[in-house]
Amino acid sequence: MPPHPESAPADAGNRKPAAAGLALDPARTALLVMHYQTDIMALFPAVAPTLLAKTRALCEAARRKGVAVYFARIGFGQGYPEVSPLNKNGQGIKRLGLFVDDEISPELGRRADEPLILAHRASVFFGTDLELRLSAAGVDTLVMAGIASTGVMLSSIAYASDADFRLYTVKDCCYDPDPVVHEHLFATAFESRSTVLSQAEALSLLA
Repeated sequence: MPPHPESAPADAGNRKPAAAGLALDPARTALLVMHYQTDIMALFPAVAPTLLAKTRALCEAARRKGVAVYFARIGFGQGYPEVSPLNKNGQGIKRLGLFVDDEISPELGRRADEPLILAHRASVFFGTDLELRLSAAGVDTLVMAGIASTGVMLSSIAYASDADFRLYTVKDCCYDPDPVVHEHLFATAFESRSTVLSQAEALSLLA
């Protein structure tokens, strides 16, 4: 279900913007857009248009800044040969019949020269060449957005943090059907590993 509207904290008027004083080196930064794909967006029709619009704006800002945009999707072959019978999450996906022939949501306007990473697990790093590509390109800073917070975001942030990337996460370009867990992750696990930004703050950083 859609996330509950947030109430502003008592000191919201005095809160220093998370992006204040921050600066990115475009040559060493990548925007990583994860699991913004047609099968996933179809699961959340009430929030998909807003998420897609905000993330499209984020992609366009990164392109103008000279920040590379990487896309990642989860996908499988016919019959799910990549799914182990021991993998509970994978077995759930297999039962749903998802992620075999879907694609990155066209609303994001992915360009032909923007890398597309295909992963078979929740983490966009596990079993892929993403880290090698980033290292070869001299990237040490990631701006991350993805669906869902409890899936690709949680798994990928944990790995990227352990791999010593500097991380920024864009909260309102992420989504989870459980709004309580979404809020908790951004206030705890994600906050401890990344600089959490709103989409407006991320756009300011990329201006």
